[in-house]
This record gives sequence, C-alpha cells and structure tokens, in this order.
Amino acid sequence: MRNILLFFILLCSSLIIHGQEVDSTQATIEEIEKSLQYSTGTIPLERGNGILQVPKGFQFLNREQSNYVLSTLWGNPEDQDIIGMLVPEGKGVLHANSWAFTISYDAMGYVEDKDAQEINYDEMLAETKKDLASENENRKAAGYGSVELIGWASKPYYDDSKKVLHWAKEISFQDDSLNTLNYNLRVLGRRGIYLINAVAAIDQLPEVEKSIDPIIASVNFKEGDRYADYVDGDEVASWTVGSLVAGKILAKAGFFAVLLKFWKVIAVACVGGFSFIWKKITGRSRKEEEELAIEPVAGEDKPLQDLEDSNKNG
Repeated sequence: MRNILLFFILLCSSLIIHGQEVDSTQATIEEIEKSLQYSTGTIPLERGNGILQVPKGFQFLNREQSNYVLSTLWGNPEDQDIIGMLVPEGKGVLHANSWAFTISYDAMGYVEDKDAQEINYDEMLAETKKDLASENENRKAAGYGSVELIGWASKPYYDDSKKVLHWAKEISFQDDSLNTLNYNLRVLGRRGIYLINAVAAIDQLPEVEKSIDPIIASVNFKEGDRYADYVDGDEVASWTVGSLVAGKILAKAGFFAVLLKFWKVIAVACVGGFSFIWKKITGRSRKEEEELAIEPVAGEDKPLQDLEDSNKNG
C-alpha cells in the first residue's frame, strides 16, 4: 500500500506541474466514458450457458471492456474469468462515487447445499478473524499492512428457492480511513456457479443492498444447466455452500475498492501522458520497470492466483 500511495502522490505532483494535464482531467474522463459501449436488454453470457437480463438502472460492459476498466483504468491485473460488469446508469466507471458488479463463472461442478441451514455463521466469523490475525503476522513480516475483518456487513443468507447465496464482509486495511465492502453473490447451477461481486466502498452498502434483488433476478441458467437439472453422475464440487462463505478473506473487490479512490489520477495518467509522467517520476520507462519485475498493484497483498481463488471463494 505504501508503494501505491507514494506513486500516486508523485504522480499528482507531476500533474500539478504540468497544468495542461490537470486542466484536461474532465475532458479526459468524458472521452473515456464515451469510448465505452454499454448494453441493455437480454444478453447471452459467454460462459455457463446463462442469460443476463440487464436490470433497470444498470448498463452492461462485455468481457473485453470490463478488463479495460479493471486493468487499464483501475490498475488491476486482467482477469480471464470476467464475463462482464454491471454499472449503475448515470455514474460511469470514472465517477467520483463509481461502483459496479463484476460477473464471472466457475465450472466447479454441482455445489451441494445440504449444510446451508446448519451453519453457525457467528462461529465462522470468529474463526475467520482468528485465521486473519495469524495471516497478518506473515503480512507484517513481508512489509505489508495488516487487514482486519470488522464483521458481516450483511450476514450470509442462502435462498433455497432461488439457489442463490449472498453475504458481505466489512474489511479494514491498515492506514486506510475508509473500510472496504466485500459483497458476494453466488448463483448455483448444475455444472458451476456465477460469481457476482460488488466493487464498492463500505459507505455504499445501502445503495448496493437496494440492487441485490434485481441483480439476483437478472442472472439465470438456461434449461439443462439449472440447479434443478442435476442428475446422478454429474460432477460434484469439492465446495459446499458453507465452504464458499468460509473461503479466503482477501477478495479482488477489496483491492478494486481501494484503487477507486485514485480514479481521477488514473484517468489522466492512462491516456497519452502516462509514459512521459512515469519516466519523469522514476527516470525509467514503464517497459524498463516491468523488466525489473515491479510488483503489480493487486499483487501487493497476494499473488494473482491467490487473488483469483479469493474471488471465487470469499
């Protein structure tokens, strides 16, 4: 986190010196927003044999554009599992209070839900906090700040009729004044699950919660791949409903939310002047930095594979 903050402080300073870049911030943002091609209506999902009916008040970005937003604009590694994003209308991806739902698919198999009504989520929360406390010792030893699980922002709930699991965690990153919202939805199917994650800050929880029901209703498996279509002999996932909730604490949404705070700086830097500014700050080109194996933004806390696992499991 310290490296990220230092980079953005230096970048801001450079932009102030180069007043032309600062003056054109709004024009840059508008140019980027206009370049995105949002969709509404009924959209076949690329994976999982599902259909998305874009809910009222939202607009959809496809896989390619979603990776552009998550990677180029928000500074995260590309995610090959992403199918798309649902962005609230009237905000866009570079709005001061931007947030979104990401959609991906995991062909993990049929997730058994026999344990769904028997789980003590308070005990699970306590155990997760203990696990995280132990993990923080390793983080400190590696030179990173600690992460604290504050509690359930929304207690886990499994809707047996819809075969949808949802829960939300409130997470605090050391030296970060605004807590992160980690809101997860899992739509269960015959051969896998759709993962829908909110990319938001904790103070946006009320707005996110208002959208949960329409978001859940918007994603459905086609006939033949619905949860009820399971037959003996189908692949059964190693994860149950309970283990999905108990998965790793550091989900990608946490890193996305942190990066959202720097949206203006990223917006200006990502078009045209970025390479020039980067070289001014570091004395090296971006390519030279990459060759020196500078650690990627999200990798400050976890390697990419662990982040992908975290996105799937909690």
